Amino acid sequence: MAADLVVRARRAVVGGAEVAVSVGVTGGRITSLTAYDAPPAADRTVDLADDEVLLPGLVDTHVHVNEPGRTEWEGFATATRAAAAGGVTTVLDMPLNSVPPTTTLAGLEAKREVAEGQVRVDVGFWGGAVPGNVADLEPLHDAGVFGFKCFLLDSGVAEFGHLEPGGFALAMAETARLGALMIVHAEDGHLLEEDALDGARYAGFLASRPKAAEEAAIGLVIDQARATGGRAHVVHLSSAGAAPALHAARAAGVDVSVETCPHYLTFDAEGVPDGATELKCCPPIREADNREALWAALAAGDIDFVVSDHSPCTVDLKQRGGGDFGAAWGGIASVQLGLPAVWTGARARGHSLPDVVHWMASAPADRVGLGHKGRIEVGADADLVRFAPGEEFTVDVARLHHRNPVSAYAGRRLAGVVRETWLRGVRVTEDAPRGRLLRRGER
Repeated sequence: MAADLVVRARRAVVGGAEVAVSVGVTGGRITSLTAYDAPPAADRTVDLADDEVLLPGLVDTHVHVNEPGRTEWEGFATATRAAAAGGVTTVLDMPLNSVPPTTTLAGLEAKREVAEGQVRVDVGFWGGAVPGNVADLEPLHDAGVFGFKCFLLDSGVAEFGHLEPGGFALAMAETARLGALMIVHAEDGHLLEEDALDGARYAGFLASRPKAAEEAAIGLVIDQARATGGRAHVVHLSSAGAAPALHAARAAGVDVSVETCPHYLTFDAEGVPDGATELKCCPPIREADNREALWAALAAGDIDFVVSDHSPCTVDLKQRGGGDFGAAWGGIASVQLGLPAVWTGARARGHSLPDVVHWMASAPADRVGLGHKGRIEVGADADLVRFAPGEEFTVDVARLHHRNPVSAYAGRRLAGVVRETWLRGVRVTEDAPRGRLLRRGER
């Protein structure tokens, strides 16, 4: 029988290399990979242009959608539209900044109810581990969350409390029992230097969140993963100084992984102007030599993957205090720009598109148990991206699809344009959303 769709590309990232290929799609899945000049019969054939590369859809496991409760910050419709425009076909929604947070089964059901029918890409959910909810973790796990997020210091929102070391040990013991992944915002609040905050001066904000706070908290994560035999993951690594400890732990058999984000690989503290609170995030953007050390750790495999930490808010919250880094909300909205931002930096440092696909598609998919996502192979979902790696553009905030017109990348020149995105073999368009709500372990 004829395939539903064949996509022919002279350049495609398949199996860790660039190859020429014809991709056959039937029923939303990839059913054949044949030579470029030997495509199977198909109801429809799409030929990529000579300047385009076929990529698998990216998997972004760190997105704050914020709906319900803070939908004025972001929502499922806008976040997933932005994701698709950036070549991201699967997102996992963080459990906080929405009200209610995803710390109970009722909170998860509230999210699923409001997301249903709005999403343009596939969406899964993290649960939350907060003080007093150890008994809620198993019901959330059984309901299909992809793991649990916790903070080791104040999260910034009152309804999502942080875990002190004793509480973290209890939660890690429970997630280890369940076989669940615990993902951790790893900064030690006791080591912050809040007296260093100095209004609009970025140097003061950077000094207030030293590398030592991040590295000490990561040490605690490693210790608990070792003690419990559990699975742990450090989110948004900012300090490259933690990479050796993570490397050593994994060499000793500790199940701990780590991500970083496009903004840590793109910006540097020396280039952040005073008052530029659009670049505030926690942990902070650090110095240029630290950025280069993050790239080196990524290339060496000591950092597992790159995800956006898309953390949007309203314009007034970003500008609160008139450029005061202590007062403004911290977070960078980047789900649409992660691919070009990382590709721009990767290309400049001699890395390839297969490297970027590993970091932003297959590696995050594998860590969260989505082995049918983030790859072009027979049996995988036909989530595909038509990407023009040589085309450059200047970021125009008005052309971004997330809800509020704020971006750390405004005016920045980037390489790589997403020209088309397919979700399970169907082009993502502005008509009816076709995304699905994902549950861990289900196909």
